[in-house]
Amino acid sequence: MASTLENIRLVLADDHAVVRMGFRMLLEGAGATVVAEADCGEAALTAFAEHRPDALVMDVTMPGVGGLGALERLLAHHPGARVLMLSAHDDAQIPMRALKAGATGYLSKRAQPTELVRAVSQVARGQRYVDPELAPQLALAQFGGSNDPVDALTDKEFAVFLQLAKGRSVNEVATTQKLSPSTVGTHLYHIKQKLNATNAAELALIAVRSGLIEA
Repeated sequence: MASTLENIRLVLADDHAVVRMGFRMLLEGAGATVVAEADCGEAALTAFAEHRPDALVMDVTMPGVGGLGALERLLAHHPGARVLMLSAHDDAQIPMRALKAGATGYLSKRAQPTELVRAVSQVARGQRYVDPELAPQLALAQFGGSNDPVDALTDKEFAVFLQLAKGRSVNEVATTQKLSPSTVGTHLYHIKQKLNATNAAELALIAVRSGLIEA
């Protein structure tokens, strides 16, 4: 495994320093060079622009704009960026949206270390990578076999829904998503209608049932 990632330059983005350290040790042990680390979506964007790495390895769940929001902004400015998204969640909803938004690859944090090296190697070379454990779920969801109510949300509604389900206020969501509070209010109205929810507690419950947040 020693030379698998030779000459590959990476930026790591995860809000947990211990996780970043583990990733760094594993990936550098496989030959990669980690040129920068970031602890939020905004810092990941800055680090990418400054270092132009071969790949960005980024957690989905981070403070601020979050991984999905950062992915969207990154690809708007750097369409050729290669991004491997990581998540601790097992649902098909987030990987499906990440890949649809343009991520090059997606891997569960529960994967074996060798799988992370393989995923980074493929993504850094511009090849698509999907966690083999999640592939059947994703295929099912893509062909309409999913009965997850969250499927009905647009990408922007989904981003707002995730933040609100975690207990953020409309104003906090407006700040992190760079939207006006009234726009967030409009999204919230549509989200509640689509998910048949009446309050924040019900939104949180739906998010837990969909495997998007921890109970």
